[in-house]
Amino acid sequence: QVQLTESGGGLVQPGGSLRLSCVGSARTFGNYNVGWFRQAPGKEREIVVVIRWIGTATYVFDYADSVKGRFTASRDKVAGTAFLQMNLLAPEDTAVYFCAASDTYYGSRASEYDYWGQGTQVTVSS
Repeated sequence: QVQLTESGGGLVQPGGSLRLSCVGSARTFGNYNVGWFRQAPGKEREIVVVIRWIGTATYVFDYADSVKGRFTASRDKVAGTAFLQMNLLAPEDTAVYFCAASDTYYGSRASEYDYWGQGTQVTVSS
């Protein structure tokens, strides 16, 4: 069982930045694939970035088109943490952001991930 804890959300003005963190409880969390998702009110949960673990401390990142060039994901394998740096935030980025993990699946289907955090609210507004 892996527990995920997100933090870093908040209220930010358009054009601003936030950095989200996702801490995994498992000692081997660094070997898990991670997906960052978001869900806006009245909308389905959507993928933001998939972080695929391909061995040792190497990861592959696959971003949604809507965030390419603005968001950057990273992993600290030793600390067991995944990060999402969000720059040039816009009102349409407002959502609850979730991290999810799986030791087998990597991709955009939320239902395939085994573990989820509680989510952190990101609000972009002037």
